Amino acid sequence: MSSTKMNRRSQRAAVATAAVGVAATATLLTPGATVGFAAAPASLRTVAASTQGLAMGPSAAVAAPVVADAGSMAAMSAGIAGAALAAGAFSRSQAVKRQGKAKAVQLAAVRESVVNDTATAVETECINAIRFLAVDAINKSNSGHPGAPMGQAPIGYLLFAEEMNYNPEDSKWANRDRFVLSSGHGCMLQYSLLHLAGYKSVSIDDIKQFRQWGSKTPGHPENFETDGIEVTTGPLGMGISNAVGLAAAEAHLAAVYNKPGMPLIDHYCYTIAGDGCMQEGITHESASLAGHLGLGKLIAFYDDNGITIDGHTDLSFTEDVGKRFEAYGWQVLTVLDGNTDVAGLRDAIKQAKACTDKPTLIKVKTIIGYGSPNKADTHDIHGAALGKDEAAATRAQLGWKHGEFEVPQQAYDVFRGHAAKGASKQAEWNKMWAEYHQKEPELAAQFKRACMDRKLPDGWADSLPKLTPEDKGKATRLHSQDCINALANVLPEFMGGSADLAPSNMTLMKCTGNFLKGSYAERNFRFGIREFGMAAMCNAMSLDKTGIIPYCATFTIFSDYMRSAIRMAALSQAGTIFVTTHDSIAVGEDGPTHQPIETIPSLRMIPDLTVMRPADGNETAGAYKYAVERSKNESRPTFMAFSRQALPNLPNSSIENTFKGAYAVIECADPEVILIGTGSEVHVCVNAAKEGLAGKKVRVVSMPSWEVFRAQPASYKDALLPKNVPALSVEAAVTMGWGEWAVAFVGIDCFGASAPGQTCLDNFGFTSANVASCAMRCIAGERGALSNGSQGKH
Repeated sequence: MSSTKMNRRSQRAAVATAAVGVAATATLLTPGATVGFAAAPASLRTVAASTQGLAMGPSAAVAAPVVADAGSMAAMSAGIAGAALAAGAFSRSQAVKRQGKAKAVQLAAVRESVVNDTATAVETECINAIRFLAVDAINKSNSGHPGAPMGQAPIGYLLFAEEMNYNPEDSKWANRDRFVLSSGHGCMLQYSLLHLAGYKSVSIDDIKQFRQWGSKTPGHPENFETDGIEVTTGPLGMGISNAVGLAAAEAHLAAVYNKPGMPLIDHYCYTIAGDGCMQEGITHESASLAGHLGLGKLIAFYDDNGITIDGHTDLSFTEDVGKRFEAYGWQVLTVLDGNTDVAGLRDAIKQAKACTDKPTLIKVKTIIGYGSPNKADTHDIHGAALGKDEAAATRAQLGWKHGEFEVPQQAYDVFRGHAAKGASKQAEWNKMWAEYHQKEPELAAQFKRACMDRKLPDGWADSLPKLTPEDKGKATRLHSQDCINALANVLPEFMGGSADLAPSNMTLMKCTGNFLKGSYAERNFRFGIREFGMAAMCNAMSLDKTGIIPYCATFTIFSDYMRSAIRMAALSQAGTIFVTTHDSIAVGEDGPTHQPIETIPSLRMIPDLTVMRPADGNETAGAYKYAVERSKNESRPTFMAFSRQALPNLPNSSIENTFKGAYAVIECADPEVILIGTGSEVHVCVNAAKEGLAGKKVRVVSMPSWEVFRAQPASYKDALLPKNVPALSVEAAVTMGWGEWAVAFVGIDCFGASAPGQTCLDNFGFTSANVASCAMRCIAGERGALSNGSQGKH
């Protein structure tokens, strides 16, 4: 006999034993008195509940109450009812003999038992409501991941029906608790919870339209689509890293604004992550930093169900996750039976909140697809609907007598009653906020502007530097440093840091210290060498909706490490400012491993991401003005690439012209050819026009941003780049994509080399002489990549 069949026989035997034990200990009093089965020994209830033969949890035994009259008993399941009837008959014969005080004591005990059992039964019903909304929605769409929400339902119940402070009527309340479903494929858990809690964004009709065109219940949680969702999740590990960012935002704002007796910011961030999240490298990066920072308001549930798409995780994943997180500096707790031990989960949350100097990982052992007789604990239930027959079998297994998409009113009452408590908490917070206004007027004004209204202060952009061609040129990374420090003095919500490259990226703010354990009010983040985790954290800090303007920095080439988070910033409308330096082969001696060739052009392909490659100080200031406004006012990301080498300041450059995306640096009324450059190559174009193209009518255009220029009126674009005039692009990057703006290209369609930066530029064709030669060929009618760097290979 297979081990699986033996285990199932053992489970059935355990259920039968538990039922008999429960029935034998049931006590029945006068006709009509209702007594639950919770009077059974705890060990029996645990055994019964831990199998899949009873409804759920410590309350499995109260799925059907024992009632004195035989008609009510008949409503019970046949096996339990028979045992209960026998026990009831015996109990009734004894009850008539009890007199006086003894009977009063017994009645008091029973009343307490009834209260406890009734509460547990309601608890069970709420948990199963979550499960079957997920089952039914996924069955209807014939698409989705039912296993995770079926196993995680008790966690979701505790958070949304007991623990979290939230108000469905105001999902942007600054002091709400945050919830992130890192295992975003199990999103029907979150949609079910939002619906049960009363969020208008998820009606029962929305549940029925799961994964359908135009619905508010897409295949993974999307914060821009469904109110009540904090961040967009789906790529595994991204969510728990977002949660670290949300917890960091809480720590910072609490340190800045809280005053004795007036904790404006005092909330928790909860996240549920699965085995897949724990395997992704981004989780290591962010969890390591969270432990280092001691983010005590972060509570993560690890849904340890042992199943991924391939099958059981022991095929590829056998490490001790708990010990790993302990090494990070987290408190680690374990709940051995997350399917049924609601009390254990509740106690773990209590312990997590008691630990204020460490984040907490609650390792919860669950059965994926809990309750499904034939698919639970298999990969079959990970990413496919149960189907009609298995859904019916699961209903029978869990004692769920309701139809598809049917939710009992008392389940709604529980969740919405807790949501009402959250609204009351917000009302109390509003009273404290009024008191705060009186006692801390300066900080209150700042909090209202920056965090609540999320507006920029008047005149903030006046702090940005303005330069002339006579000012000494320098690397745009140094201009970036000037802008960062100018903004830091006027925008207290501006914060960020570098992935261990601050001295090279030039990203330290001089007016503030380091954001570390014990100094959360400071604004310089030391992210360490954790690009991916850094970017995900910054995305969440923007999506926290408390007005933070986050930036993060690395070398341009290493943006590849965080590319998924950059893409997610664009998709989820996070206002992260990505600051990168060493933007071309001019990096030099570090060679092709550090020289971005395809990086910037490929980032331009990401929808809703603005890429800026400034050519001088004014364009850098313009890029920062654009990025800050885009972050604060639109919650959209900007990627900036700055030079390592010094560059002169251009004629006609300005913040205003940068906002056009492209403009004429050297104007010409009726040009024969137009040279379009970005970043450091604009200067090569200027020199080519002056030196190699003397006597020719040449317009030189600086194009710091394709995306910004693309958004300009057609009249402006046509006037700057007339279609009847040949244009030659010049950029130290692959030539792909330039056909949108030019007919011929100077670029580098191969990897670079290790040599001094100027040597690389010269040998790969970025000289005024080569650009002038290519321009003449363009005038003569040649098209395409006229210089692609191949001449520099050796």
